Amino acid sequence: MKQNIKTIHIVFAIFLAFSACKKEPEEIQNPSTSGKLKIEFSHVVGNDSLVLNSFRYTNEAGNPYEINELMYFISDVKLYLHNASPLLIDDWTAIHYVDIDMPETLVWSVYDTIPPSNIDSISFIFGLSEQRNRSFLFVNPPESNMFWPDILGGGYHYMMINGKWINTNQEAIPYNFHLGIGQIYTDTITHNANTITTYVQNYFTVILPTPNLKITTNNTSTLKLQMDIDSWFKTPYVWDFNYWGGSVMQNQRAMNGIKENGFDVFSVK
Repeated sequence: MKQNIKTIHIVFAIFLAFSACKKEPEEIQNPSTSGKLKIEFSHVVGNDSLVLNSFRYTNEAGNPYEINELMYFISDVKLYLHNASPLLIDDWTAIHYVDIDMPETLVWSVYDTIPPSNIDSISFIFGLSEQRNRSFLFVNPPESNMFWPDILGGGYHYMMINGKWINTNQEAIPYNFHLGIGQIYTDTITHNANTITTYVQNYFTVILPTPNLKITTNNTSTLKLQMDIDSWFKTPYVWDFNYWGGSVMQNQRAMNGIKENGFDVFSVK
């Protein structure tokens, strides 16, 4: 028994000796060869800064109006790298929610890493594509508050601009300038939801040049996107609240006009 114990001690001593002499492996250096992107969102009304709850704006149709709320989604951002294939931003999250009442949503620190490159242009979907726009995609507010009724197509609003305009009787009337899935009805008078025959996808793609955007190794580059809210109301179609009224969720003609007017609302600053 004693001999066995002695043998164990000898083996243990040899193990310690080898351990003491063993050289610790050197830490492998693997420096990052990529950079990051941060997108900052800002909002103006023509040449004026955005001020909520104030009748300081007049659109192209001559409607005095105010803005109370602005919320929207952008998704499927694609970066067009110089002399390289386009890069789709889809790691971790491909969707970003913007709400002017929530300052933290006005900055999107993109999770994806991006190879060093000059970025010639950027594109994104305003709203949500048909593949992504599914009911119960978001279970928590504020995103879940953007739901679009299932009977009208389901999923979520692409955008909500809520406010008031002054009508021809000088009354302040609420408006809901909303964009989402449209509907085609056989009942063209009352737009009874039970007569819907077709759903229309009203999301659209925005493409913007970014001549001064460059991604560099181990750095975060900033892209500043600015929305001109007044552009929603004037090009190519002049938007008259007195004609369209305060609610357009069941009016595909109106929402198509909103979609067409969205082509120039964004710019890179």
